[in-house]
Amino acid sequence: MRQKKKEKGEYGYRTTNRRMRLMITGILLLAILAQLFARHFASEQATKNVLTVMAILTVLPMANMASPLLASWNYRTPGETFHQKLVPYEKKTLLLYDLIVTTKEYVLPFDAVIVHPAGIYAYCPKKNLKTAKAEQAVSDLLRANKMMLSFKIISDEHGFFKRLESLKPADSYEDDGSVEYASRLLKNLSM
Repeated sequence: MRQKKKEKGEYGYRTTNRRMRLMITGILLLAILAQLFARHFASEQATKNVLTVMAILTVLPMANMASPLLASWNYRTPGETFHQKLVPYEKKTLLLYDLIVTTKEYVLPFDAVIVHPAGIYAYCPKKNLKTAKAEQAVSDLLRANKMMLSFKIISDEHGFFKRLESLKPADSYEDDGSVEYASRLLKNLSM
């Protein structure tokens, strides 16, 4: 049975994206090796040169697939129990899952992000994270894209759920389009 393709922001995106990138990188690597192997059986120098150039040019798309794969290698989709604890809150506010946002200094794996009219709250379980600096870096990215909602990183799961509990339902606020814009922006900033 074929699994539905996960979109950015959906639970399970990291896992399906990782599989897809791994498969494409492997296919491209096999194509490179086949081209180099075929080079040894070519009798004319012109054919050898063409096969070499083809192999070199195939490296570029492979590198484009492999670099995000390597950058996100250590970050897995959180367990299903974490997701099930969040499902009841999806009626209350917009939740995004499995985002990996990169800044100049940080690779930030956000297991869940609350996008609410009161602000954006991201759960990032990364150890040894300088939260204040990372928050500032992401806030700068958001402000550069004209997003004025406040941004907060929460590294403690209990604190994240406590914050989620304290929020009023998003539909009790006036809709100015900022929640939808913030959601699209975070997905675009994510790998």
